[in-house]
Amino acid sequence: MSDAAAPASGSEPAGPPDPVARPLRIVIGADTFPPEINGSARFSSVLAGQLARRGHDVHVVAPSATGRPVTHTEVFEGADVTVHRLRSWRWYPHPWLRFALPWRIEQNAARILDEVRPDVVHFQSHIVTGRGLSHQAQLRGIRLIGTNHVMPENLIEHSPIPKRLHAWAYRMFWDAAARSYTRAAVLTSPTRRAADFLEKYIRVSGVLALSNGVVMSNYTPVIAPRSDRLILFVGRITGEKRLEVLLDAFAKLDPSLGARLELVGGGEGEGHLRAYARRLGVGDRVTITGYVSEEYLREAYTRAAVFAMPSTAELQSIATMEAMASALPVVGADAMALPHLVHDGENGYLFEPDNADDLAARLTDVLTAEPAEYERMQRESLRIVTDHDIATTVSTFEAIYRGEQVSDTIKEPPPPRKVRASLQALREKLSRGE
Repeated sequence: MSDAAAPASGSEPAGPPDPVARPLRIVIGADTFPPEINGSARFSSVLAGQLARRGHDVHVVAPSATGRPVTHTEVFEGADVTVHRLRSWRWYPHPWLRFALPWRIEQNAARILDEVRPDVVHFQSHIVTGRGLSHQAQLRGIRLIGTNHVMPENLIEHSPIPKRLHAWAYRMFWDAAARSYTRAAVLTSPTRRAADFLEKYIRVSGVLALSNGVVMSNYTPVIAPRSDRLILFVGRITGEKRLEVLLDAFAKLDPSLGARLELVGGGEGEGHLRAYARRLGVGDRVTITGYVSEEYLREAYTRAAVFAMPSTAELQSIATMEAMASALPVVGADAMALPHLVHDGENGYLFEPDNADDLAARLTDVLTAEPAEYERMQRESLRIVTDHDIATTVSTFEAIYRGEQVSDTIKEPPPPRKVRASLQALREKLSRGE
């Protein structure tokens, strides 16, 4: 599931537990967790639930959704998970984000680790919860695994820090990340590019690229051209997603295409984007849904003609993987992790980041593709996303928790974007029988 719909339980089983290896007691630390809606929260909840389905005793440490501390059982992926909800405050520059109290995190982390006595601690970011858990786990000699889902842009956009100080803020972010992540025995990030980024900025080596994974059986791929030329975006409606670029591109499409645009998700940018669409003269053909049910989300993937992702700060993009699991061609920005998923000229196209003209041209390429070419792109999306099946992700983390040697689950990125013209020329020659 992406960050446009509320979390759901009862997903595809992760597989039977290993009959030889004993179940583990695992603590997952998360600075954002359901009911908050974003990729990191989603990954943490799916991982916790899938591990619990395999028989492990899973505990999650996360900020309270109400502000009040509580420890109780919650259900994720159809399995019981113990969630230690820490007293939290709302981060008011952000519309909904809550954070655990920084000055209490060491005390709370120590208390929980002494009560649970886990075999392994796996923290998902270094902001507050990960900082406390990583330090206290290190003091106790507990095996420690770190995964990074966060880019500084994700936080600084929602801070009162003036732009003239952003360079300083970025340095502080990565310095803090280094202090926590260098405590871990193993570090991971969702793609090879994101892993390389982490290695560069915290000055380490050996970061593993392990996909967040997607539950393939949740989605309904239909291999066939679409009569409705619907362009779909799924995610938070916020500035970091570059949705104004998508609206600009949509306004540039030839009206004869009869295309429509649907933005599935909610966020603080909804009102602004509706007004912007009206100013561009396309308000009657643009729908912004707000947060939707899981059922609506899956149906939207199935009926759309093409998926568009204009964001330039995706460490993986669960929404893009969900679209691919629904057999959608994808047009995505040539930035961060998207080239790992969008193989230019194969399952869709990459466009120059923030270039609305290029995005419009690539959307037109998909919407006007011949039926055989369109179906070829659909099948290629399914082929590529198969490597990101959730069962592989969960099994790999199980091996890491036990101290086994593993390798990247992400293949090397595809050839650069410049090969698109040669691929298209080759297909044209083949179609002419040359």
